Amino acid sequence: MAKGYGFGTFKGVYTPSLLTILGVIMYLRFGWVLGNVGLAGTLAIVVLSTSITFFTGLSISALATNMRIGGGGAYYMISRSLGVEVGAAVGLPLYFAQALGISFYIAGFAESVNQLYPQFAIPVIGVITLIALTVLAYVSADLALKSQFFILLVIVASLISFFFGEPLAAQSIDPQSVPDKESFWVVFAVFFPAVTGIEAGVAMSGDLKNPSRSLPLGTLGAIATGFAVYITIPIFLGKMVQQNELLLMNPLIMQEVAVYGGLIICGVWGATLSSALGALLGAPRTLQALARDRVLPQIIGKGFGRSDDPRIATAISFLVALAGVVAGDLNLIAPILSMFFLTSYGILNLSSGFSSLIGSPSWRPRFKVHWSLSIFGSIACGATMIMINPGATILAAVVSGSVYYVMQRRRLRAHFGDVRYGIFMLWAQQAVRFLSRAKVDERNWRPNILAFVGSMKARWYLIDLADALTRHGGFLTLATILNRGSATPERVRTISDSIQKHMQVKGMDALVKVHESQSPLKGARELVNAYGFGPLLPNIILIGDTEKEENLLDYAKLVRAAHLNQRSLIIVRQEAMLEEKTGEGWGEDEVKRIDVWWGQRHNNASLMLALAHLLTQSPQWEDARLVLHTIVDAEEEMEQASIELKQRMTQARLEGEVALEMREGRSVFDCIRAASQGADLVFLGMKAPELDESAEDYATYYEALMHNTRELPPTAIVLAATDLDYRKLLD
Repeated sequence: MAKGYGFGTFKGVYTPSLLTILGVIMYLRFGWVLGNVGLAGTLAIVVLSTSITFFTGLSISALATNMRIGGGGAYYMISRSLGVEVGAAVGLPLYFAQALGISFYIAGFAESVNQLYPQFAIPVIGVITLIALTVLAYVSADLALKSQFFILLVIVASLISFFFGEPLAAQSIDPQSVPDKESFWVVFAVFFPAVTGIEAGVAMSGDLKNPSRSLPLGTLGAIATGFAVYITIPIFLGKMVQQNELLLMNPLIMQEVAVYGGLIICGVWGATLSSALGALLGAPRTLQALARDRVLPQIIGKGFGRSDDPRIATAISFLVALAGVVAGDLNLIAPILSMFFLTSYGILNLSSGFSSLIGSPSWRPRFKVHWSLSIFGSIACGATMIMINPGATILAAVVSGSVYYVMQRRRLRAHFGDVRYGIFMLWAQQAVRFLSRAKVDERNWRPNILAFVGSMKARWYLIDLADALTRHGGFLTLATILNRGSATPERVRTISDSIQKHMQVKGMDALVKVHESQSPLKGARELVNAYGFGPLLPNIILIGDTEKEENLLDYAKLVRAAHLNQRSLIIVRQEAMLEEKTGEGWGEDEVKRIDVWWGQRHNNASLMLALAHLLTQSPQWEDARLVLHTIVDAEEEMEQASIELKQRMTQARLEGEVALEMREGRSVFDCIRAASQGADLVFLGMKAPELDESAEDYATYYEALMHNTRELPPTAIVLAATDLDYRKLLD
């Protein structure tokens, strides 16, 4: 790939930036700004807008001296800092702002020509000018930038002519012809594009010989020079023009003041044409960078010649600019540019601020900026957007958010890293520290499930159930145990990546833990004892059942380990008939009923009811009927039991039914088996192991439980931990 032109600081950054700053707004709208808001308001607008640009310039300087800058300017920096999705969300609107900026500057040129030669229509002047400038940019960026040296001399000469001008004599003015004054923020929106000229230099990043040196020097130098000019002009103009009506009415008021008015016209033409040319060079390079990152079709990013000229992107930019030229209204285009430039400035500041704040070892800029300055610059951009136009701010956010959403759905694989990992690590660090000091309360309880899934194909129903339970605010880790000796690091990575990819295809979010141990149940016990970080420990262990005699003792030890570690336990019994019916697990259209059996252990029952409620919040279970069952021994107990269960459902604010079953000489499990035959999932409680109960005795209890729950529909057997009172979850 070609390396670009290799421009230096003055030619590649300072000159195009300064010429865009000292552009159409300065010549054609400064008098209008002064007439609308007065000298104090004008100086406030200049200081506020330049401050935003200055903070952004500092952030650009920090970013540019910390990375190898390629083509694409602001898009390149944002995408390499916050990721290609954020880069595209800002880069695409920024490109259209740059392309419309071509129209903006050409409209200013056409307006000034029309003032002198009314016989020539503004759209016609604009189209002819656009074609001529596009041809120049299409042929050679070097030739285009060389022409800007001459234009710079013309602008300097016009400013000298203005500052040596004479005060205007009083004139007779028809009050009916004077336009109404605009508000401060409307005027600010029209003025702000004047200070966005730094985009012209930043966009040439891929064509600079030494971007890390040229971007800070050229950008900050252009901002300082532009500020000095802009703070001086309104003071001088206010002294030279005493009639405020003239400021509002005459776009070429600077020509009236200047010693040689013709130089002002030459300056207007030079400034507008050079600014349009700078935008014509910058916008295609942003588009080219977007295409090369596969945000857009890659053919758009094709470069031509030894200097990698973006000719296809230039042709597209011509068409976008042509639409703006036809519109041809400076006051209409300016606020649109302000919104998208402010958006890009805000994100550039965030990129630098976050990079500095997280303190990554890779953040070593030669131009150091405190993170607070960059964050303040970002906040200032957002606040300014809202003050200018809240509706347009929301629209800009929706546009950028929509692009971000599309990019996420496309799952682009970037060939570069970004700082998002560090940002999330910082947030996680602060969150973990807070959680470690916070008191656990039943009302803010969320399921944090460690699910032992073994073979995904054989026990997909475990993943399906765990995902449904954690869909809304929960946390899920899928664990697989490999036999020690057979688990090479490469195999562990392969299995972990395979599970992650499968979960992505299914639209599920989970962490994956592949653990090596002597046996699956021993490995599960090891993870129950050790898995987690600080306060982020699993509070529910989810596992499939076993009836193999050789596994019963180890299974009992696993249950005891979970209980001693204050982990609630869910053992899922899945009959073969469900596997045959749905293939993988519960089918979305087949879930109809969840049965919860309320027994003597109220903590178990409350947790089961809470879990059943969580299931009904997930897409695959949202239409399920919730039925709360209990067993009574005598007829006279039924009315009181029914009242208690209904009160429990009402207090818990749950939608569901209540069902009572008479024992009538049957065992508890016979009653459950008869009443729950039509259910899709049954919740049952189990007893906790006693402190003095041996693993062998508990294994005997577990074996009996497995025997008694045969021929039931899919069943979740729950043992609640004792560190929380789950009844408070339902209050």
